Amino acid sequence: MSAHREVITALGAPAAVGPYSHAVRTGNLLFCSGQIPLDPDSGELVGDAPGDQARQCLQNLQSVVAAAGAQLADAVRLTVYLTDMDAFAEVNAVYETFFPADPPARVAFGVAALPKGAQVEIDAIVALPA
Repeated sequence: MSAHREVITALGAPAAVGPYSHAVRTGNLLFCSGQIPLDPDSGELVGDAPGDQARQCLQNLQSVVAAAGAQLADAVRLTVYLTDMDAFAEVNAVYETFFPADPPARVAFGVAALPKGAQVEIDAIVALPA
């Protein structure tokens, strides 16, 4: 690994389901891989409703960000992937509880499918504290 990148592994997040890292730090930025709604202990999908799945995705991201010494509130951009854009309002209501003030920039995409049959996946770019 080069000196300008550091792989972050979060013990409180689900194990990666492929050849990727939970996150990579470079400089004062943390690039977090997408999190699907997996239970960190069992590795099983959590929640039947998109809102419940979004909550687990964000909790998993919190674990990843914390492993790098930051908070989810330090995020500068999140990307939300949904298999059903009709669920956007439900996911948005949960999302808002994680960012009650000064939310990060965000992008949302409708996608055909997500790993393990998830309905929601969320990734993040985080500004790390100095």
